[in-house]
Amino acid sequence: MSEWLEMGTEWVRAHPQLTWGMVILSGVTFLGTLIVVPMLLTWMPADYFLHDPKDRDDGWGGRHPALRISSRIIKNIFGAIFLVMGIGMLVLPGQGILTMLVGIALLDLPGKRALEIMLLRQKNVHRAVDWLRRKGHRDPLQLPAKDE
Repeated sequence: MSEWLEMGTEWVRAHPQLTWGMVILSGVTFLGTLIVVPMLLTWMPADYFLHDPKDRDDGWGGRHPALRISSRIIKNIFGAIFLVMGIGMLVLPGQGILTMLVGIALLDLPGKRALEIMLLRQKNVHRAVDWLRRKGHRDPLQLPAKDE
């Protein structure tokens, strides 16, 4: 164990600029998620999970195909970034589960809806999301019945 610690300390001393860059990036992403995650969870309609996602108009239906494709690519890139940041925040400071939830919501993955609902059914996660929505003067998120 002390051997790993010694190797890590040597690496930090050998790469001070990279270490400071990682510290600053970590701080910026932490602060960014403290702002962005609550905004996204507050903007989400209360009945978001009650409707079939295929029936939802995303506003891009009548747009040029290149614009639709590029917007989906950008959305998925941001989803992947939020998911990775959320996973990192499970061991680093931050709101890891909520950040992962936003990342999953942005990604186009098969079975993502079931995963989102499973995460939101966790008592602590649902309580945190509802608390954020109350602070934003929004109704709590409604989830489908368990048998759906």
